[in-house]
Amino acid sequence: MTTTADDMSRAQDAAPEEAARRAVRRATDHLLARQQAGGWWLGFAQTDMGYDAQDLFFRRFLGLADERVTAASGRWIRSRQSADGTWPTAPGGPGDLDITIQAYVALRLAGDRPDEEHMARCAAWVREQGGVAAATLTPRLWLALFGWWSWDELPEIPPEIIAQPARAPLSIYSFNSWARQVIVAVSVISAHRPVRPAPFAIDELFAPPGTSSPAGRRDRVFRRLNTAARVCLRGAPRVLRRSAIHACTRWLLERQEADGSWGGVAPMTIFAVIALHLQGYALDHPALRAAVDFVTGSVAWPEDDVRKVETVKSPVWETCLSVTALADAGVPADHPALVKAADWLLTRQTDRPGDWAVRSPGLDPGGWAFVFHNQTWPDTDDTSEVLLALRRVAHPDPARVDAAVDRGLRWNLGVQCKDGGWAGFEPDVTGALPTRLPFLDIGGHCVDAPTADVTGHVVEMLARLGLRDDPRTRRGVRWLLRHQEDNGAWYGRWGVNHLYGTGCVLPALVAAGVPRDHLAVRRAVTWLRSVQNEDGGWGEDWRSYTDPATYAGRGTSTASQTSWALLALLAAGERDSAEVRGGVRWLTGRQTDTGTWEEPQATGTVVPRVVSINYECYRHVFPLTALARYVRHPDS
Repeated sequence: MTTTADDMSRAQDAAPEEAARRAVRRATDHLLARQQAGGWWLGFAQTDMGYDAQDLFFRRFLGLADERVTAASGRWIRSRQSADGTWPTAPGGPGDLDITIQAYVALRLAGDRPDEEHMARCAAWVREQGGVAAATLTPRLWLALFGWWSWDELPEIPPEIIAQPARAPLSIYSFNSWARQVIVAVSVISAHRPVRPAPFAIDELFAPPGTSSPAGRRDRVFRRLNTAARVCLRGAPRVLRRSAIHACTRWLLERQEADGSWGGVAPMTIFAVIALHLQGYALDHPALRAAVDFVTGSVAWPEDDVRKVETVKSPVWETCLSVTALADAGVPADHPALVKAADWLLTRQTDRPGDWAVRSPGLDPGGWAFVFHNQTWPDTDDTSEVLLALRRVAHPDPARVDAAVDRGLRWNLGVQCKDGGWAGFEPDVTGALPTRLPFLDIGGHCVDAPTADVTGHVVEMLARLGLRDDPRTRRGVRWLLRHQEDNGAWYGRWGVNHLYGTGCVLPALVAAGVPRDHLAVRRAVTWLRSVQNEDGGWGEDWRSYTDPATYAGRGTSTASQTSWALLALLAAGERDSAEVRGGVRWLTGRQTDTGTWEEPQATGTVVPRVVSINYECYRHVFPLTALARYVRHPDS
């Protein structure tokens, strides 16, 4: 029998599908084996070395320094130093001044001498960038705690801000949830202006006198404002200052979570502990003891005896994504692993008002947060993905699930922003004034504007829960269509970056009834095709946040980013395209013997341009989801 060209083409097309089926089976087994006994999934979430350094500073400040801990942290920080002597924001990226300064000082605490080659190389680079004076607030705040920097040279954060009315342009509620937490704690710290004896000088990190830098010019502008603020505050009655500090202290204590943390995040908890300790709370006070236990437990000790700090754990996020991936892979809806995961997720639903109630009074609680314990700041992203996951499980108590889903749905709808989109935590925290202040040096990211990735997840959830034609869903769809980038992609706030945003939005638009031949869908498909790498995968460099013209959709292929592109293309009806087959071949060809994928790159985002994160779970769940939908859902 003669083999025709069509026969050969069909045979080639079948090859990636069969490889994908095998990959799905292996990835499913791997993911099921990773489930914890309590029902959740949890991998290590790696951020930059600045947080490992801050952990050592925190311990030193409180008198909790431990020689073994310091040495092990030093080994880890040292192992991550780049060839030019710096430390980057994201693996493989250029050196970051703030992180490099903190990592250098941490190594000094670990015993490294300034005349050692790797230290001298680092200090020279820091001086070339303008030295400590060119750094932003965070490293200079830590240096001020040990007298390496003057408190007079830091932005004034008056604790009196706590007394501003909630709707005032510069109240703490005009900042996003985690920014206000830091501001309240740091305002107490800066009011005390503590200085612990420094164990050494760091003169080698200061640029020669007269060196000019953008940060130096920025500081000159704000120094005048700080001086004026201090003059005004100095004339205020001391009783008002004491009252404001006590109000900040009460505010902090009211928001401590059951695990001792603030928001389940180690850096925020560290600042709160220091603030309360300066206010006279002893380290053996129950609140501080629980908080210190939380911080000191946020680490991992691998076999090579290094100590890695984990700034935040993400069990809710990882569990709902894992449930969805396994359901897509064909795991039965009543499988014990899925039922156990649903049981655990149901225990994590918030049941009391949080900060979101300031802008949404009268709304009943019902959202989910990212971490093990966080009643104060549930987020719309986790809530949407949890609701989608719960609806994939055949639970033995469906009434319990229905009640939880109803509460979560009403909460998510209740925090929709006025413009139709959804922000991460609260609606309409979008004032211009907070973004112009030097409190956190993160510009527009100190507010909580709606984003395409979050709005996409909420819209997809609403559509799949039967609310496709609801006016609030349609407003979300219109928001997404308005915010498509000129290149056809969507910006990703919580993942890197345009590949993530587009991977979140296209499935949402199609689920919400936007035709696959709609111009917005076709423009996105065209963009995804244009940025596919020659190896068949997709990748996007972290620097796309600062230079999208160069890096949007461009970078070394990664498992998670390739999966996001495939999820978008599959939703757009491109299953049989050469681009999808190329992406499937890339994933199946790089699956490890254990059934997962390697991914050293940071494809998650905490703060665009500032804090990247490598979620271990992303290399497990997203390839499985993409390949499973390719194999099992050709029309999805």
